[in-house]
Amino acid sequence: MITQVTKGIKVSVNTTFEGTFFKNYKVHFAFGYTITIENQSQDSVQLTARHWQIYDALNEMEIVDGEGVIGKKPVLRPGESHTYTSGCLLASPIGAMKGYYSMVNFTTTEKFRVYIPTFKFSAPFALN
Repeated sequence: MITQVTKGIKVSVNTTFEGTFFKNYKVHFAFGYTITIENQSQDSVQLTARHWQIYDALNEMEIVDGEGVIGKKPVLRPGESHTYTSGCLLASPIGAMKGYYSMVNFTTTEKFRVYIPTFKFSAPFALN
C-alpha cells in the first residue's frame, strides 16, 4: 500500500492487475486501484475535482481532469474516510499514475490540493 498525507488528508492506494483483453484489435492491460481518503485534520473538507497523470510504458503520458471521483464529491468530517475503486487501461503491462485532488476546507474556505503519491502498475508476468 502506498500512502501520503497532505494538510491532514491521508491518501492510501492499493493496485491490482485485472487481466488482458482485446479492444480495437489491440491488446490492453487492465489495472484496478482502490483509494482511501482519510481526513486526519480538525476541519471538514470536500473533494471537488481530480487531476491524474497516467504513464504507460508504450505511450505518452495522458492527463485526465474531472469533477469529483466516480461521480461523487465526498464531504469528510474529521476522522471520516471515503474509499472508492476505479481502473485504467494501458497498452503495456507496466505503467504508473499520480495526481492530486482539489479540496475545499469548510472552516477556512481555503482551496487546496491533496497529492496522490505515484503508484505503479505491473502485470505479474511482466516482472521476472
